[in-house]
Amino acid sequence: MKISERQSVHGQWSSRWTFIMAATGAAVGLGNIWKFPYLTGQNGGSAFVLVYIVCVAALGIPLMMAEILLGRRGRSTPIRTMQVLAEETNTTQWWQIIGWSGTLAGMLILSYYSVIGGWTLAYIFKSIGGTFNGASGQFAADTFSAFTGSGTILFIWHTVFMVLTMGVVAGGVQGGLEKAVQFLMPTLFILLVLMVGYSMTTGFFGKGLAFLFTPDFSKLTGASMLSAMGQAFFSLSLGMGTIMIYGSYVPRDTSIASTSVAIALADTGVALLAGMAIFPIVFANNLEPGSGPGLIFQTLPVAFGNMTGGQAFGSLFFILLLIAAWTSSISLIEPLVTWLIETYGMTRIKASLYSGIFTWLLGLGTVWSFNRWAELTFLGLTFFDLLDFVTSNLMLPLGGILIALFVGWLMRADSTKAELNIHNPAIYAAWQALVRYIAPVAVFIVLLNAIGLL
Repeated sequence: MKISERQSVHGQWSSRWTFIMAATGAAVGLGNIWKFPYLTGQNGGSAFVLVYIVCVAALGIPLMMAEILLGRRGRSTPIRTMQVLAEETNTTQWWQIIGWSGTLAGMLILSYYSVIGGWTLAYIFKSIGGTFNGASGQFAADTFSAFTGSGTILFIWHTVFMVLTMGVVAGGVQGGLEKAVQFLMPTLFILLVLMVGYSMTTGFFGKGLAFLFTPDFSKLTGASMLSAMGQAFFSLSLGMGTIMIYGSYVPRDTSIASTSVAIALADTGVALLAGMAIFPIVFANNLEPGSGPGLIFQTLPVAFGNMTGGQAFGSLFFILLLIAAWTSSISLIEPLVTWLIETYGMTRIKASLYSGIFTWLLGLGTVWSFNRWAELTFLGLTFFDLLDFVTSNLMLPLGGILIALFVGWLMRADSTKAELNIHNPAIYAAWQALVRYIAPVAVFIVLLNAIGLL
């Protein structure tokens, strides 16, 4: 079969814009809402943003182009795609490890991401019910501790979130994924703009902007450079098969280069808007902006609970978080679902059901790691911490390195040129050099830093 005749048996995005929304939804997650704004504020404001943008341009976008390229050329699951392309390049089938690693990583990440997604669901109802009205910091901390300390409550919300996720995936590419992102992504942006508008009323909007955007190059240390590099890689959901499987649904006439740039800009825009929404509220309540994940479930509930209109906007904020988590979760399980369909001839509903049940069961380990298994550790890590470490710090960087090596060194230039459709020789040469030399070295540095060797 000619390459141009390959089509995914799972369907195709109806437009380039839909793919941009879907891939942006996959990339935008809970980390965008708290981690990127916090890193920006602590590492030199706009000076850090500048370094981050350079890292996205030199690392994130070239790797995203490479992963979309693989998906569209293979038109199949990440595992099958790497099998087909290894044959096409006349190299060893061991390169299928890229597909296996990405598919497995996506499923493992969803198993614990679903638990955190369940937290956002629960906090929507807590906010709507006025739980945090007039709350103190101690009350918010005690509420969160009691919440995560109950295996039964976490079990229920983890189950609800997984049902929401698999319900979308079971609908297929156009009937499920596409309809979901066409509604959820515009809603996410509207809610972000509303939250920014609310932050403008706090009297501390200027201080929030200063925290995020005042350039302080003295804060740009080696560690902050590594943070920018790592964030540029992890924020775009690279190396976990989601971009590859979404790429397999991309129409032939869609520009991979311009689409990758659009996704990276949208992902960064969401993170910066989140910072503009969050930090004025934090400063208005004299709270600690650097409290990490605790910012979401302990610090911000206090802020909203003690501000005029806080109950309504606190509820909107957690709905925003839910959408960010939901659009990421549906992409994480898609590689496994499509693999079951292609390998065992299952219907999409059946494959979604099996994938969902297995991932849900694995997620119970994360549920219990916050309560009944809290004292059960391996190398000092709870079940949740271990899964997070293995996937984020090992599997994803290794996947990124292997993608760069395969596309940059093993695929023929005529193959990559045909997919990228870049007519300017200088631009193609620059992309190839970045994928061949810069990306694998940079991601290897990210890997070493993640495992504590730098």
